[in-house]
Amino acid sequence: MKPSTDRAFDFAVRNATYLIFACVLLYFGLQSPGFLMPESLANIVKQASFIGIAALGMTFVLLTRGIDLSVGSVMFLAPLIAGFAMREYGLPVWLGFVVAVLAGVVLGGINALFVAWLRVIPFIVTLASLFLFRGFGTWLTSSTQFDFSEDMRSFGLSSVVGIPTPIVIFAIVALIAHIILAHTTFGRQIYAFGNDPEAARKSGINTQWLQARVYVICSVCAAISGFVLIAQIGRLDVAFGEGREFDVIAAAVLGGASLMGGVGSAFGAVVGATLIQTVKLGLVFTGVNLYLQPIMQGIIIFLAVFADGLREKRLLSRLKRTIRPLENA
Repeated sequence: MKPSTDRAFDFAVRNATYLIFACVLLYFGLQSPGFLMPESLANIVKQASFIGIAALGMTFVLLTRGIDLSVGSVMFLAPLIAGFAMREYGLPVWLGFVVAVLAGVVLGGINALFVAWLRVIPFIVTLASLFLFRGFGTWLTSSTQFDFSEDMRSFGLSSVVGIPTPIVIFAIVALIAHIILAHTTFGRQIYAFGNDPEAARKSGINTQWLQARVYVICSVCAAISGFVLIAQIGRLDVAFGEGREFDVIAAAVLGGASLMGGVGSAFGAVVGATLIQTVKLGLVFTGVNLYLQPIMQGIIIFLAVFADGLREKRLLSRLKRTIRPLENA
């Protein structure tokens, strides 16, 4: 492969998600000019906010070579606990938000206990907690719909200096996640652990405490995500958040987070979540059958995972080329 072609290929692999995003916007914009109107784009970001917030938390977990299948159930249970507290004690919405976050800490701590200290495989732990958390929430509601107060609905429909509140919360969480990952010692330790857990441990990093924190962060983000979505619809039923873990993982992977750990960013998770929502809304704008949405989403996720595989292969290939064999003495 020629050097110029090689550089172009590397650029395409590294920026696959952004290139796919640009192509999707161009395609739907040409099919329906109204799709690129500011109101439409703002609606995309608003609807992507709850998945994006959860995807930010999932990125922390994926960076450590883990996975959290319980996020959909946390999105259901944490706001439900906050709803009961708001109804029972007459708490305002902002205190309900705090309760949801604290519930996320507790639920994430349960996952952290088994993953970090008892060394159970993350897939098994979070699969079990997926059913445990949802079952507990179903028991609390007796499978009936839970209606939140009108104040909750007003909060979801409110805005800050003209920007919808869900987008503001999304931006704040994304900024905090970016600062942690890119500008703190904890963030550097996460990347180090994801690239080589054993080397990270030998370098003095408390890997158990690190793993515990990322699972708590993931559950807190899922709790905030569920609260933001419920604030927009004002109610919760037993199917709320069901299957959302796949959207969240897809958004993180689409954003460049590697399933092999050590690669990913907060900005990537934002782009991945927005891309998924762009595809969904674009299909509606162009009048495509809604049943095709999972197929289109699956194709895009496949392309992103394929690009991730190519990226890993290229990195390994370069690493091999930089290693010289020992010369005979």
